[in-house]
Amino acid sequence: MQVVAKLNNLKIAPRKVRLVSNVISGMQVKDALIELSTQVKRSSEPMEKLLRSAIANAEHNFGLDPSNLYISSSIVGEGQRLKRWQPRAFGRANPIMRRLSKITLILEETVPGLNRKERKGSDGVPTSVAPMPVKIEEPGASRTLLEGEEVKEAKKGVIAKQEGKQGGPKGAKVVKRVYQRKSF
Repeated sequence: MQVVAKLNNLKIAPRKVRLVSNVISGMQVKDALIELSTQVKRSSEPMEKLLRSAIANAEHNFGLDPSNLYISSSIVGEGQRLKRWQPRAFGRANPIMRRLSKITLILEETVPGLNRKERKGSDGVPTSVAPMPVKIEEPGASRTLLEGEEVKEAKKGVIAKQEGKQGGPKGAKVVKRVYQRKSF
């Protein structure tokens, strides 16, 4: 199972972040944390924070064991650019591009399913993957629908409103649309 953590708009150039990112790519999680804590580069601190966030996501959201995780890939791309100007002689200006980074960290299990814990809801009962029933209240009646049925019922309501406009079933609301021009 893959666990993804992202960091957008880090104020360090991608070229400098890739130096740290390439070192930890393919390492076990605990080895990567040790490596990041000993690195002298400025980008090692945000990378360590992102790695800890990815580990917490894996534990909390998917019930994975941190000792069974490794960094399958770390992708560093270019984010936004802050455009600044530096004054030069004779009233000219030179552009300065402040580059920002986008980092995506992907963790995977070394042995799939090893020491995986079942996720539990807030009430202590294991959560299921089946779609949760959604309750829709209609005037006069209420019933429980699954998500796919909810969409079908919503489409039927729109069609009924359109039919009411053209003399459809009694009691359907007529939808009037008013468009306004900018000027006359």
